[in-house]
Amino acid sequence: MRLKADLLLFMVAVIWGAAFVAQGIAGQYGVAYLFNGVSFMLAGVILIPFIPKGARGAKVTQEQWKWMFIAGIILCVATAMQQVGLLFTKVANASFLTSLYAVFTPFLLWIGFRERPHKINLIAVTLAGIGAFLLSTVGRFQVQAGDGIVLIGSLFWALHFVVLGKFASRFESVSFASGHFFISGLINFAIGLFVEDVLILTALPLIGAILFRATLSIGIGYTLQVWGQKHTPPTDAALILGLEAVFAVIAAWLALKQTLLPIQILGCVLIFVAALISQFKEWTAGKLEHDRLVEGH
Repeated sequence: MRLKADLLLFMVAVIWGAAFVAQGIAGQYGVAYLFNGVSFMLAGVILIPFIPKGARGAKVTQEQWKWMFIAGIILCVATAMQQVGLLFTKVANASFLTSLYAVFTPFLLWIGFRERPHKINLIAVTLAGIGAFLLSTVGRFQVQAGDGIVLIGSLFWALHFVVLGKFASRFESVSFASGHFFISGLINFAIGLFVEDVLILTALPLIGAILFRATLSIGIGYTLQVWGQKHTPPTDAALILGLEAVFAVIAAWLALKQTLLPIQILGCVLIFVAALISQFKEWTAGKLEHDRLVEGH
């Protein structure tokens, strides 16, 4: 089950990486909150028919509503900071800075749940952090305003990982995903009505970007994340999903013609190595357990 969860999370990383192109299109139109709002509310509605009958309506407990509301608010802040940041930075920069949730996640677990990070995880998140730095700053301390906004958002992404890993796993995956998507979207949309022009949503490229993000990135991607984190620890899940930045770079290169310097490509490689290291820990633990059982016989 753990291997299946990891493979699904890897697939989510591919989907999320491609979705940065859709978010980049929204950035070109100068829209953030309305884009997030419509995308997440639409995704929440799309998922309703797929919710098991026993998990619908009155079957949703008060405890689940509480955590859907908390997760929805956190997701709202994370997505808002990410999308606003994209108005002032490149897709590649935003994707790698977002991937810093892999660095923040183990420390939030340490602070909130007294779970000391595994040594291998510390090595992995350090590499991921260095990779993000190389891509964002090209090795120089010249962070742009958009990069700082996305960086703050990555802290909320890490908090979202922790909430899903520790609390959402108690509930049915699709109903939880649908509920907290809609809450996140509703808050984003309400803010957007005050600070953005709702008529911008009629632009055809933006409609296409919304449909892509709502169905693939959010509807499928985030739902698989909720399910995958039932079987994969938050830190390891964050490192796997951090690969989205690699796929975002590839997608931005193919679709938006955005190029990278060699030092930024090195950052991509370090992120990829960090994800592999996190899986090496699991492989080692499994091998030791197997050897122990063999010796027991």
